[in-house]
Amino acid sequence: MKSFDKLPSQFQCDEVKSYYDILCKKTASLFLKRITDIIFSLILLVILIIPIIIISIIVKTTSKGAVFYKQERVTTYGKRFKILKFRTMIENADQMGSLVTTDRDSRVTKIGKFLRKYRLDEIPQIFNVLSGNMSVVGTRPEVPRYVERYEPEYYATLLMPAGITSLASIMYKDEEKLLSAEKDVDRVYIEKILPEKMKYNLKYTKNFGFRSDLKLMLKTVKEVFG
Repeated sequence: MKSFDKLPSQFQCDEVKSYYDILCKKTASLFLKRITDIIFSLILLVILIIPIIIISIIVKTTSKGAVFYKQERVTTYGKRFKILKFRTMIENADQMGSLVTTDRDSRVTKIGKFLRKYRLDEIPQIFNVLSGNMSVVGTRPEVPRYVERYEPEYYATLLMPAGITSLASIMYKDEEKLLSAEKDVDRVYIEKILPEKMKYNLKYTKNFGFRSDLKLMLKTVKEVFG
């Protein structure tokens, strides 16, 4: 980990320092986490290469636009990167509404609804994990616009790489439905949902360990297919 005084200024506060001190004592676990991410991602890539090709063809032939959707997100120490997903919305959807998607969002394509239901749109994030910008387990990466609204303590979740899955994402798997009846989706997300998700994210950061990551992986599989 970086020296505390080398972190971005918004990280250098007492709220983040307590989490930083905890993680500094878990360097071996953090190293093992990275090795596990690489091995697990390579295995998944071999297993899913055919489904990836098939989904790519379906996405490309059923709606206008690129196969992959790229959006700027925030990961370790506030670094920005392009997250990869299969495109599940119409072309230029970002310019037509909120950055948060609701259950009845008209921008979502027919195949996109299916991909979202089973989290298949997240598969390309394997490449984000291999590049080091993400981990299999960790806080889901937010867009810069929402990170700018973070409370000081929330920055502690950026001491580790963003994740494909997390306890918060499992607990709020029906987030789109929760937001479907709201008029100001962005405001509700920032003021109500984000603080609740951060409680889970901060708890994960404080109690991070190899075993807890394995449990979250298994729980994710159970939730998706259950």
